[in-house]
Amino acid sequence: MDAAILTRFIIQQVRHPKVKLDGRVALITGGGSGIGRATAHLFAEEGARVIVNDVVLEQAVATIGEMSLPDRGFAIQADVSSSTEVKAMFATLAERFGALDILVNNAGIAETEGDTATEISQKARARLREVVAGGPVSTHWDITQNLRDEEWNRMIGVHLSGTFFCTREALKLMSSRNRGVIINMSAVAALTGLEMSPHYGAAKGGILSFTRSVAREVASRNIRVNAICPGWVDTPMIQAFPARFRAFTESQIPLGRWAESHEIAATALFLATDDSSYYTGQCLSPNGGLFIA
Repeated sequence: MDAAILTRFIIQQVRHPKVKLDGRVALITGGGSGIGRATAHLFAEEGARVIVNDVVLEQAVATIGEMSLPDRGFAIQADVSSSTEVKAMFATLAERFGALDILVNNAGIAETEGDTATEISQKARARLREVVAGGPVSTHWDITQNLRDEEWNRMIGVHLSGTFFCTREALKLMSSRNRGVIINMSAVAALTGLEMSPHYGAAKGGILSFTRSVAREVASRNIRVNAICPGWVDTPMIQAFPARFRAFTESQIPLGRWAESHEIAATALFLATDDSSYYTGQCLSPNGGLFIA
């Protein structure tokens, strides 16, 4: 290549760097922290206008404030487990942006918190000692038989119903133009089951099946629907777990560590862009080898 042409090419790339989501409108639920925040930042860096949803508005605003280009962000509050709040959120989105190219159904709640997390950690260590000793396992989980209705309903409501409510409204916008991308945040628990949290596993498993069904339904409209099934991720949602629990789980992962949020965000970026144009109804699982199909 001629030196002058090469110089002009380099200058053009510096002035107008290629971005993968240039001009696209993306909604990320649960974008106030963790994976959602990392995804919002990455999408904005790649040229998208990002609507950051969170049940706590201040957290969504904080996500935008930390963006390198905060003018690309818009914060909106809604509890995704409420169909009424979701409809209102999408009405605002439609009025302000007129379209939606990408939906990331990321909003979620921790499978266990506080004393429950401590109890699970203690039981996990006791069970491991019993297995190593070669004796019978006499420490029982007893999670399902003690699970309260409100715990079950809240978990299903935020994860599974929230994914449905947002997808339903997003499809109304995407169908008008016959294009779009939906990314649903499932979990490795959907692939393996999770004995410590049956309601979380049920919700994430439902999301995975919902993803496959909707992908088949809307393929004729050129709308792609995929899922991400992360393993353990270092996010504020699960930092309540004791350090010894983290050490125990890391010992089960071939790569020997939890993921960072940006590693999951990178998977979301791939699924959001034309790089994944032949992916639909699929599940990508960044899990460090915890589950190998």
